[in-house]
Amino acid sequence: MKEININGQLRKDTGKKATRELRKEGLVPCNIYGEKKDANGLPEAVAFSVPFTELRKVVYTPHVYVVNINIEGTNHVAIMKELQFHPVSDALLHIDFFEINETKAITVGIPVKLNGLAEGVKAGGKLNLAVRKLNVTAPYKNIPEQLDIDVTALELGKSIKVGELSFEGLELATPKEVVVCSVKATRASRSAAAAAAE
Repeated sequence: MKEININGQLRKDTGKKATRELRKEGLVPCNIYGEKKDANGLPEAVAFSVPFTELRKVVYTPHVYVVNINIEGTNHVAIMKELQFHPVSDALLHIDFFEINETKAITVGIPVKLNGLAEGVKAGGKLNLAVRKLNVTAPYKNIPEQLDIDVTALELGKSIKVGELSFEGLELATPKEVVVCSVKATRASRSAAAAAAE
């Protein structure tokens, strides 16, 4: 997985008024949740803020990043867990990060990349990617930037499901019956099939 460094400042006040002020200054309120639990056994959050300019690369990208966050001299390794956007303006309002380490398995969505020219495409069909990301579970050091899937043998009218795939060192968390990609018949391929039949 790609890594990126960002710098944060601790938030002393976490009320609505304070978060509005932060956003006016071009800062995004964030929380990071880790192993630490409160008296009720719930994950304890560290509240901090990060300049929007530093978060742009992490948020507006198809890549999944491991984020090295320096909060006033304390380093945290994390992934983005949840993002909140304004329903009208689409402005970034808040991010929740989840602290990770080298041994603990995490589940994240990783982009899918289809490789090769499918047999069904050669026969006039159209390759259709049904899901752009698959959820995988593994320690973050084992997780690749993308999942490469060879579609060379995929024939017209056929599909590849999650259950048919396997990647070394990764456990697929997306349900097995989910279709990843398929080759659909087009008007041209149907005409060619009809001509061949005649």
